[in-house]
Amino acid sequence: MAQGKPARAVVVGGGIGGLTAAAALLRRGWEVTVVERAGSVEPVGAALSLSPNALRALDVIGAGDRIRALGAPLGDGGVRTPHGRRILRTRADAATSRFGEPLLLLHRAALVDALIALLPPDTVRTGAPATLADAGDPGDTGRPARVSTPDGELEADLVVAADGIHSAVRRTLFPDHPGPVYSGFTAWRLVIAVPDVECASQETWGRGSIWGTHRLNDGRVYCYAAATVPAGGRAPDERAELLSRYGDWHRPVPDILAAARPEDVLRHDVHHLARPLPAFHHGRVALLGDAAHAMPPRLAQGGNQAIEDAVVLAHHHTDLPAYTAARLPRTAYVTRQAVRASRVSLVANPVAVAVRNAGLAVLSAAGPGLLMRGFDGIADWRPPQAPYAAEQAGADQQ
Repeated sequence: MAQGKPARAVVVGGGIGGLTAAAALLRRGWEVTVVERAGSVEPVGAALSLSPNALRALDVIGAGDRIRALGAPLGDGGVRTPHGRRILRTRADAATSRFGEPLLLLHRAALVDALIALLPPDTVRTGAPATLADAGDPGDTGRPARVSTPDGELEADLVVAADGIHSAVRRTLFPDHPGPVYSGFTAWRLVIAVPDVECASQETWGRGSIWGTHRLNDGRVYCYAAATVPAGGRAPDERAELLSRYGDWHRPVPDILAAARPEDVLRHDVHHLARPLPAFHHGRVALLGDAAHAMPPRLAQGGNQAIEDAVVLAHHHTDLPAYTAARLPRTAYVTRQAVRASRVSLVANPVAVAVRNAGLAVLSAAGPGLLMRGFDGIADWRPPQAPYAAEQAGADQQ
């Protein structure tokens, strides 16, 4: 780092974690460039859930209040069987009562737009595939890291690898790590307008398959499904595939599928990093999000943990071993919990399904407070920075 010049960071990947890291580092006085392989930062995907831990992290970069206004709190709902019998009841206020914040649902594009609004113009370079040429040597007198792009090399005091589950940077830094493994199920997602259909916030659990329905703030419906199938399968018409699997489930599932078009349906096999990385840093490079700890989506924590990573990395920006120490044990724990939750919800053995459903009924009878205890140690996380940037911004304007 040249004396008198601000530190420079290059963020590889323009997804949620990368953009949050860029905003967090900018607030710390860094110069930041985000390089994104795709031709735009329009997110691939549908919607996501933000839990209290991520909302507190977004407060650090001054985005929390805006995201709260954009998100739709998850309403009263629960879990049903495919025939419609309710086996678990949930309340909308349960998360707020326990953790001080609701569970919010919003489209990924809305979150990405809110994050980009925090960045100066030209911070993000799209259509710019990047390769890590040199991880650099940490320390004030060490050599910088180097990232190769089609427009030439970029030198950086810090490279943030936010390049996703199939991270090329991760493979470069840890070539002996086995990488992601198939989680045992494929997933479908869609966001469509079905104004005449009543849609509560609920999931339906069958044998080796689930369906979820939630309404967004703009009135559209976000749906997701998952099934335990061999990896690599694809159907010529994924809407028809969903109809064959879920068309005889309780309403509104068939009504939603009747309103969907084949092009509305996204499908992807789910993978996760079963073996934690030895570290989340090497040289002047730090990994975050799916590049560091990809996890199944059953706890809806993938994006939330990436947001946490970003603000913690900005806090430890000159001490990458401290970043690893803060994030690796936590994300390994959350990943294990997500794998367990996937196995429970997607169990296929009829006897095991009956036991699972009976257990959910007992849990429901005990009340929503007991159910929320399952998120203790996850949703109650707080960022290391204080005061929150949202509070400080308000103080600065007075």
